[in-house]
Amino acid sequence: MTPTRVVAFGGGHGLSASLRALRHCVPGLDLDITAVVTVGDDGGSSGRLRAERGGLPPGDLRQALVALAGDHPATRRSAALFQHRFAAVAGSGAAAGGSGGAARGDGGAADPLAGHAVGNLLLHGLTELLGDPVVALDHAGAMLGAVGRVLPMSRQPVGIEARVRGADPDRPDEVRTVRGQHQVAVTSGTVESLRLTPAAPAACAEAVTAVATADWLIFGPGSWYTSVLPHLLVPGLADAIVSSPARRLVTLNLVAEKETLGLSLPDHLDTLRRYLPELKVDMVLADSKAVGDPMAVERAAESLGARLVLAPVAVTDGTPRHDPAALGAALVPVLGADR
Repeated sequence: MTPTRVVAFGGGHGLSASLRALRHCVPGLDLDITAVVTVGDDGGSSGRLRAERGGLPPGDLRQALVALAGDHPATRRSAALFQHRFAAVAGSGAAAGGSGGAARGDGGAADPLAGHAVGNLLLHGLTELLGDPVVALDHAGAMLGAVGRVLPMSRQPVGIEARVRGADPDRPDEVRTVRGQHQVAVTSGTVESLRLTPAAPAACAEAVTAVATADWLIFGPGSWYTSVLPHLLVPGLADAIVSSPARRLVTLNLVAEKETLGLSLPDHLDTLRRYLPELKVDMVLADSKAVGDPMAVERAAESLGARLVLAPVAVTDGTPRHDPAALGAALVPVLGADR
């Protein structure tokens, strides 16, 4: 039997959780995994590299590679190296924060390495050396013994902009444009619309091919406006998602994030249809304790053509994190259906 070909969309910690869960499906399932990653990050190490040297922001791509890294001790050490972040040297000030900027002490020179993850620098160097981010990601994947492939949603970096109501707490009814993935992610207002700049970035051709030949497409969990929905705003990728013969699964978040405060789980599903009206979904997976009123989520799932599947997929310590083993166990019967 040929492997089940799975394409997972997202970025950051949400996509990493999904990829680690897919790893836990093995050996229960024979999976061919491809991660398609957003390229809008403009904060921290990724934002600094993007602003100073151009190219794709590497942070979310790095996290996806590490999530798929092989289990051999040597590759695990390499994965740890990819994640290692440089601290500021003594006297140079604190490491760079989430909004970017090199570390600087009182009157001292900037520390160019402070705050950078080794994997970010390596991916950027590989891209410069090999001339193509996809070739660079494949090479990095080989270094990590990755059990799947990591691809950018586009070979060109994008900007994320949102029209936000109440971004200024003193003017709760005012709608203004918030620019940049980081600023959208931390906004205290209500996101009313989302767009990319440029408005129609070219889709990564290899990602389009993976979508066209997939058995399953997986969306979420993750930051809805800055990690999940951007894929639906890349015209070539959106067309491939709609026309793919694959079945489609949406994994819902456990709690609202800052950018989605006030957005219910049914609202999360409604936004998918808002940004890609032709999207049809087969299954929606949600944590049985996080759904609140399951009937409301079930109705929203049915509006997309989907069946709601409830399972305990959160860690047991009460923090809002997906447990990779539990999520993987929930995915096995779903992805193995009709195989």
